Amino acid sequence: MDYMALKNSEKAKEQLLLAWELARPDGLIEAFGEHHGLLGGLLEATLKKDYPEDFKRIISITYSFSGGWRKVHNPDTGHDVADNLTTTEFAIAMLAARGWTYQEISTHMGSTVNTVKAHMKSVMSKLGVEQKSDLKKYMLK
Repeated sequence: MDYMALKNSEKAKEQLLLAWELARPDGLIEAFGEHHGLLGGLLEATLKKDYPEDFKRIISITYSFSGGWRKVHNPDTGHDVADNLTTTEFAIAMLAARGWTYQEISTHMGSTVNTVKAHMKSVMSKLGVEQKSDLKKYMLK
């Protein structure tokens, strides 16, 4: 998570894969689902293609874990943390709220800039915001 905050995607992926190699053989993947949002799209970029069934399970864990949690009041802004976004939208919104450009997000997540823009359009619509800077009210710190 810290490497993501530093925009060092490659080191973040490397560390995630080390953790994955330790956790996966024993099926201990709950922590990946619980930290999906803070991992900033690492799961989509690193595991989704090579481990599709595990990824589906992680996303299921994410929804179970965050169902009530994301409704917790955000004391800094008075807004609820976004709870109506897909996991991909949430990951992209987290990165955008942290100042990542669409190009940086698309490179990190292995998608096109247009795909990121489409997700962001959906995010902005769902949250009722007009500027990327307004996302910070709804995203995790």
